[in-house]
Amino acid sequence: MLKLIRTNFDNKDFINLVKKLDDYLTFVDGDEHDFYNQYNNIDVLNNVIVAYSNSIPVGCGAFKAFNTNTVEIKRMYTNSENRGEGIASKILKELEIWSNELGYNYCVLETGIRQVEAVQFYKKNNYTIIPNFEPYKNVENSLCFKKDLI
Repeated sequence: MLKLIRTNFDNKDFINLVKKLDDYLTFVDGDEHDFYNQYNNIDVLNNVIVAYSNSIPVGCGAFKAFNTNTVEIKRMYTNSENRGEGIASKILKELEIWSNELGYNYCVLETGIRQVEAVQFYKKNNYTIIPNFEPYKNVENSLCFKKDLI
């Protein structure tokens, strides 16, 4: 049984899942990891979802304000052994619901073009590619997405 909890950056399970995400991204991003990592501090994330399967943390995601009507989705991750179970889609949907409850109308996000599974995942969840926003504006390995929640 999957349980989603709303929490913040202090959650120990979130911190441990983000460490796994960072290990993966260090490998995938290679020399560019330090550039991306500077925009992924978790101590600004007050809206975090952690997914538990049988009380075991298996995935996470978060958002932060991007502007007055838009949030930026951050730190999406699912344990490799739990991928393909729909967990990430449930986390993303809960983040969208929560942000909408707080009065936001749009979600944006950035992912790397090398993260093929992530690109497919966001397209599957009705995110559309948009011009790269700052600080990714001239970064050719970045891909930015947006979704209308209204």
